[in-house]
Amino acid sequence: MRNNLSSLIKLSQVSRKLYVPDDVFEESRLTRAEKIKTTIFETAAEGAKNIAREIAELIKSNSKAGKPTVLSIATGRSTTDIFAELVRLHRQEGLSFRDVIFFSLFEYYPLGDEQQACYGLLNKQLFAHVDINPDNIHHINGTMPKEDIVAACNTFEQEIEKVGGLDMVVLGIGRKGNIAFNEPGTQVNSRTRLVLLDNNSREDAKAVFGTTEQVPISSITLGIGTILSAKRIVLCAWGEHKSEQIRIAVEQAHDNKCPASALQLHNNAEVKADLSAAGQLTRIHRPWLVTSCEWDDQLTRRAIVWLCQQTGKPILKLTNKDYNDYGLSELITIHGSAYNCNIKIFNDLQHTITGWPGGKPNADDSNRPERAKPYPKDILIFSPHPDDDVISMGGTFSRLINQGHNVHIAYETSGCIAVCDDEVIRFLDFAKGFNLLHPTGSEVINEKYNEYIDFFNNQKIGDADTREILDLKALIRRGEATAACRHMGLPLNHIHFLNLPFYETGTIKKGDLSERDVDIVKRILLEIKPQEMFVAGDLADPHGTHKVCLDAVLAAIDELKDTEPWLHDCRIWMYRGAWMEWEVDLIEMAVPMSPEELRFKRNTILKHQSQMESAPFMGNDERLFWQRAEDRNHATAELYAQLGLANYEAIEAFVQYHIL
Repeated sequence: MRNNLSSLIKLSQVSRKLYVPDDVFEESRLTRAEKIKTTIFETAAEGAKNIAREIAELIKSNSKAGKPTVLSIATGRSTTDIFAELVRLHRQEGLSFRDVIFFSLFEYYPLGDEQQACYGLLNKQLFAHVDINPDNIHHINGTMPKEDIVAACNTFEQEIEKVGGLDMVVLGIGRKGNIAFNEPGTQVNSRTRLVLLDNNSREDAKAVFGTTEQVPISSITLGIGTILSAKRIVLCAWGEHKSEQIRIAVEQAHDNKCPASALQLHNNAEVKADLSAAGQLTRIHRPWLVTSCEWDDQLTRRAIVWLCQQTGKPILKLTNKDYNDYGLSELITIHGSAYNCNIKIFNDLQHTITGWPGGKPNADDSNRPERAKPYPKDILIFSPHPDDDVISMGGTFSRLINQGHNVHIAYETSGCIAVCDDEVIRFLDFAKGFNLLHPTGSEVINEKYNEYIDFFNNQKIGDADTREILDLKALIRRGEATAACRHMGLPLNHIHFLNLPFYETGTIKKGDLSERDVDIVKRILLEIKPQEMFVAGDLADPHGTHKVCLDAVLAAIDELKDTEPWLHDCRIWMYRGAWMEWEVDLIEMAVPMSPEELRFKRNTILKHQSQMESAPFMGNDERLFWQRAEDRNHATAELYAQLGLANYEAIEAFVQYHIL
């Protein structure tokens, strides 16, 4: 089973010369906007192995010289694969950690007596699997009395100095540019200290502690000054959701609003990122500003959209002078004139717009995103959670039904952990009240009511829900999804609840994708044999579930593609969720909505009552999901209008997935 196919999706065909320059001269030209040395890898796995190899070479070199190697490495998603590779190097290639001295980068505070948090994760991922001397591990105690903190921080700094300072620090980057737990505003001379965590950091830490409420309010962290005193610093970043902060840290002037930008002040700091995390850097995103380009249709479209934004003009009003003034004279040479290039890009964008997302029957489909035949189509929509379908593509979903297609919806997970206890109590009160209306009602309802209410009253922070409680929460999500589908007119026997096993852990931390998950997806594919499919393409989903759900579908397709010829006649469209929209240069199908259709979509989203204000996973965005969806759809329509295309109320956008 190929279980990580989403990582192979290349939305943009980035020329290799942009991230692997031919020579020093070309590298100098490409990176002139970058203030920190940045190395870009095609995949996160390749980057993690590179960093692990560098650490290994440093350890071996120092050991040969009779010196210890002093390390500090962050914990979290960014470094998990680095630790895995270090363990492999130890087991398979004899890398010894006997001469390694390790200092924790940070630890949460206060922790309970039995909690270890970051140190526990380090032990689980690295220390327990290598031959490091336990006396060489210096970790910050998250359980110490608060009156001891200042002295402990000073002692920690002294211990680092005593062993000759840090040889190498490996960092991740937070969503606000934080390194370790040095939040925006931290001074560059800061040392090891106690800091209060902001909402972003506490939200990110839910993966460790279960809920935001369980995350400690503070952390003890190495300061920026301590980090900058290291001989070597590597900041690693993997994934599209890191790209904006990497751009700010690497290309903008040093500013304590972005703590990672302090690495600009170090003479041996380096950012190592995959293509997705580096995607906003000038040489990747706007390569025409630093070098001559290998122009394809997509890059040309991106450049013209950018030019329109720079000049404030729609596409058809761009002139030769505009192209020359903004460094796009190559396009005039290729196309002969600004007019020719304008017309081509305008038509390309115009052809993405369709009011017939399932294809328009009895129409010329040569310039339409989806083919006219067959009609009606068997269509399958995959939704990671029981509301992603209507949040992300509710207008398109409704239109497919209204245009006569045979639409099915498959909810991949139950969404049970995203229901607060008050919602369960509300439904329990209803069930008890309903029972009282009928003298012959079941005693089981009263017994269960008392049992569940007693559970909630006695549940402590950190206690997991019972399986029965999780099933009740799943039932609430199922009922809301059914109500939304009924509102759109979808037959109830076209609603499929897959309950993929990887999700059903009862906690935020999910299991790994397995053959059991993929087999469930294969069964529904074989049952429906769709001619058109929609899947969530949120590769940067902050909760991770969307990516696993996408991988489940792609793995199922991969296993069926050689035996099921119908799959190769199936168009697969990727939509995005509540967090972000596709960039215009990537959009291949844009489905417009009228004001009435947008209002209908909002009312459909509102059927998911448990996901309104009280939803546990709203993130740091204060807008409700329907507000995020509307704002995003309005913004896409507004951008199309600014480019000189039709002015719609809202647009939902899609990118086609091609079977690998």
